Order: sequence, then structure tokens, then C-alpha cells
Amino acid sequence: MNKAKTGQEWGKEVDVLVVGSGAGGMLSALVAAKNHADVLIIEKEALWGGTSATSGAGIWIPASDQAAAAGFHDNLDDAFKYVRALSADNVPDENIRAFVENAAKMLRWMGDNTEIDYQAFPYPDYHAENPGGSPTGYRTHMPLPLDGKRLGKDVRTLRFASPAASLFGYLNWHFDETYLLLFRGPGWHWHLAKSLMRYWLDWPFRFISRKDRRLTLGNALAGGLRLALNEKNVPLWLRTSLEDLIVENGKVIGALVNHNGEPLRIRTRRGVILAAGGFDKNQAMRDAHAPLYPSAQYSGGTSGNTGDAIRAGQAAGADTMNMQSAWAAPVFYVPGEDRGRLCTIERALPGCIMVNQSGKRYLNEAASYHIVGQQMARQQREHGDASPTWFIFDHTYRHNYPVGPLYPLVPDWAQNGMVKTILKKGRTIGELAREMGVDPATFEATIDRFNSFAAKGEDPDFHRGDAAYDKMYGDPRVGPNPCLRPIEKGPFYAMPIYPGDIGTNGGLRTDPLARVIDAAGKPIEGLYAIGNSAASAMGESYPGAGVTIGPALTFGYIAANHMTGSNQA
Repeated sequence: MNKAKTGQEWGKEVDVLVVGSGAGGMLSALVAAKNHADVLIIEKEALWGGTSATSGAGIWIPASDQAAAAGFHDNLDDAFKYVRALSADNVPDENIRAFVENAAKMLRWMGDNTEIDYQAFPYPDYHAENPGGSPTGYRTHMPLPLDGKRLGKDVRTLRFASPAASLFGYLNWHFDETYLLLFRGPGWHWHLAKSLMRYWLDWPFRFISRKDRRLTLGNALAGGLRLALNEKNVPLWLRTSLEDLIVENGKVIGALVNHNGEPLRIRTRRGVILAAGGFDKNQAMRDAHAPLYPSAQYSGGTSGNTGDAIRAGQAAGADTMNMQSAWAAPVFYVPGEDRGRLCTIERALPGCIMVNQSGKRYLNEAASYHIVGQQMARQQREHGDASPTWFIFDHTYRHNYPVGPLYPLVPDWAQNGMVKTILKKGRTIGELAREMGVDPATFEATIDRFNSFAAKGEDPDFHRGDAAYDKMYGDPRVGPNPCLRPIEKGPFYAMPIYPGDIGTNGGLRTDPLARVIDAAGKPIEGLYAIGNSAASAMGESYPGAGVTIGPALTFGYIAANHMTGSNQA
């Protein structure tokens, strides 16, 4: 901890310093600026937007105006009851209440003060059958596309979408377009051709950047926030890392940062908001705190998520909570890439299964990625046979659907070279088993049992396709169960899939105002934490799509209003 000393000069002074340029950080900076505060955002990497920019940008917001307009009239008590039952026991009721009661207010404020347009989707909660859950959805919201040309040169330093949330690694798409392309609906050829033409004919920009300036999903959220920040002249410094917090008489009064390779002391009149993500890419911190999720390589988080803000908070006396937790997920990993690719849709589509290294199924493949990721991690810890797990599919599936980085309609020989190194193929189930290194008899018995039930649309072993969430990602053209079809037409394929995550979610302990709490249970004056820098109000659960970014935005809204003296939250 850096103590303020007489004679040391401040290199810069602001009201509010925000550490991290993800959605939560940028929204909190915008709220503070709108409340007439002098604000600075710092980002340690050369690109801005954080993991938010690479994501789908779904936000889980109960009782929103958008949901009401769509005919879904939510109840905050139901939403609280639903989250409370799923969240960890050590998460205070007050923190969950603060999120539930302020989320819709935040979204309304963001709609009024930015050009980001969110819509409520009929996306079921992940545990919709639980009390307070919503089988019909409308708590998950997705942003509409945004024109990135208006960002000018800033668009060139906006993070690319994740390879799992873009086509060919560069073409941005909207949530609705996923289904058109996935199921190759009427006009899909023309739609894809127009999208590719729009991208490649973006001259002269195409000669200087691979960035798609039609911003969708996480790029649309990050881009819309940056546009609003630019209008308020809020600076965002790249290549500026947090080194330490400066504390005087128990109050955080500033920070020591490294700005373009030089140390700089920044004084803060109102406080510091830590919004720098978790410790996804810090292998030592994962080893120490989250051994169930041991691999930084397989995490879908961005490279800057190394726990700097959490460690700085601890050095200033902050308490931590649920550091063992992560937003678990099954991921494909292509050798040479810097992160795992989240597997969301593929597992629910008919004609595939996942088996351990003995060739046996051990879970409902179509469950939420958090549940599947947790089950894979526990299977690996207890039996050592799930990392990798094998994702199995046949020729029909291979022709109809994508499998992570493996594109349908593209011949095996024409796929990416590194993808071909991980793809296993056999003319028969037995031949595929030998390619995978599993016992052919056991594997064939697994396939036979699955096929006998799948033909009837049943899965008595793991109940795949029973839940509303399972069905959402199934193929509606397949019946009686959109998630089930026998694996029977060769050649047969397998790809390794790993227990990974999309970020850690344990961190600094905070109160309902997002103030960081010390070991004695008291707020540290001048210090706030949001997003994955703070311990999530969801505990170790994942109630629905958007419970990562939704609370990050909401607690950023709460923190900025509190520290600038506004009573909006």
C-alpha cells in the first residue's frame, strides 16, 4: 500500500478514477460525468472494452420497461426469491436486493443517456423451473447493432468480439442473425453475402484495420458507452496500469499508476472505482484460490484480467469473498489462441453427446454452460477423466451445424490448420473410439444406449431437452425433442472440449452501495468495486444470461451515484 508522503507531488487530480474499460467501468464513469464529476478511465491494455466487448453483451434485468412493453410484467419479489435461492449463503440479502431493485433503473438511465438500444428477449432463465424463475424469459436483454464509424479512430482500438461471437473471427453478428445462419433459414445465403460485401467494401478502412465497424453484441455495448463518454469529453487512457492505491488515514485518496511506462500519482477527490475484471489470466492466483478451475489458458477472459485491482484492494485492507468461484463454462481450445471459445449452442443441438475419457456420458449436455462447466470441473477433480471431454457428433450434425471453430458445409480438408489437428474422425464408432483413445466396446455401448432413447425423444439418464432452457437452443425442426437425434450416420467425429470459464467471479467484498469492505466489516472510504473485481451477488450460481454484465452495470450505476452525491440509486 502506497502511503501519501509530504513532498510527493500529484501528477494528476480528478474527482473519480475508474480502473478498467469494460462495460461496468465505462457506465460508472459516464454516470459520474453526467453528475458533473471530473472523471478519468485507465486501461492497462492497448485495447479498450475489456471482456465486455468480446461478449454477447446480454444483461439480466428483472422488471424492465422493455419487458413490460413486450407483455411480460415481472415481479421484483419473484426475481429476488429466484436469485436468493441460487446464490451463496454468504452473499447478503441487501446486495441481491440492491441489484434487483436498481437494475431496471440503470437500464432506463442508460437508454436515456446513450444511443444503446436494449431489447428484452424470450430467453428463459437458466433455472426457470425454480420458484421465481421465468420460463418465458424477458429478463435477458440484448443490444441492437450500432454504427461504429461514428467512433472515428477509437474504433481501431476497440477489442474484437470473441471468436465464439463472430463469424470467421472478424464478422460481427446480432443475436437474431445467429438463428438465421445456424439453421440456414430462407434467404440465409443472401444475408451472409450482403454482410460479407458490407465488410469487405468498407473502404478505405478495410486497408488499415480488420475491425468490423458494424458493432453488435459486446462491441455495440462498449461502442455505445464510448460514444457517450466522448461526448462528455471523458478521457480513457490506454496502456495505463494500476500499481497501488494511495491511502491516508484509512481513506483511499488516489492511486499510483504506470502510464505509458512512467509512474504517475493520481489524486482522487471522490474516490476510485475498481472495474478491472477478475484474475482469469493469473495462473498463480488461480492455483491459490480457485483450484477447481485450474487453467488460465482455457479461460475465455481477456489477457488483462490478472487480478491487479483485487490485489490492490487487499493491500489497502479490503476483505475478499468467494475467491474459489468462477463463471464456469465448457470451452473449445484451438492451439495457439489466447483463450478458450465458449461452447453455448452446440451442446443442445440434436445429434451430439459429450463423453469422458472412458467413453461414457456423465451430464446433460444441453444444460446452461455454467452448470456444464461446473460438472466437468468436478468430474475432472474427482475422476481425472474430463479434461478433455470428447464432443461427439456424426455426419448429419457435421453438415448441419457448427462445432466451435469447425464450420459446416466447409470440407474437412479446407478447415483451419490448427482446427484439423484437434479433430478426430472415424468411418465407424469403433474406429473413432480408437482415434480418441477410449475403449471401443464401452463407447459403442454408450452410443447404442443414447440412440435407442434419442429415437423416441427421451433421455432418462440425464433428461436432456426437458427444461425450457435446453429447448431454447435445440433445433425446432427436429421432433419430438429438439435436443435429441440418434448419432448414426458416418463418418463420425470428436473434438476435445475442456472445463473452463468466462472469468472468475470471486473478489473484493462489497456492500449494497458497491463500497469495498475491510476485514472488520466496515466500508473503506473512497474505494468501490464492481464487476468481476468484486465478489458477485450471484455467489457461485448463474441464474440467467447476463448476470455477469447486468450486475456490473447496475453496481457501477449505484457506485457512481453514491460517490457523486446523487440520490438516483
